[in-house]
Amino acid sequence: MTGNVAWYVLLVAGLFEVGWAIGLQYSDGLSEPLPTLGTVVALVVSMVLLAQAVKQLPIGTAYAVWTGIGAVGTASLGIVLFDEPATLARIGFIGVIVVGIVGLHLASGGH
Repeated sequence: MTGNVAWYVLLVAGLFEVGWAIGLQYSDGLSEPLPTLGTVVALVVSMVLLAQAVKQLPIGTAYAVWTGIGAVGTASLGIVLFDEPATLARIGFIGVIVVGIVGLHLASGGH
């Protein structure tokens, strides 16, 4: 896997992280069978993809980007799906995380 492919793998891993985090809400504390299964599958896929990405990317950068994607996606979907507050400050700080993700990508030589 090349460095560029590793970044795409990391992006998909982050999206699956969003999936399992949102799945926790739908699983009702892991008590609903189908949402729990989806949550567990998304968690495993996310971890496997992260493990593949760190074969090419520094662990600190990859982990920070992975959690950042998860945080941005989960916070954003919390606003859309669960009527969580969409305050200016909250949206601004989500934006700060996005800037951090992009900055780490660029600082590590990503394109």
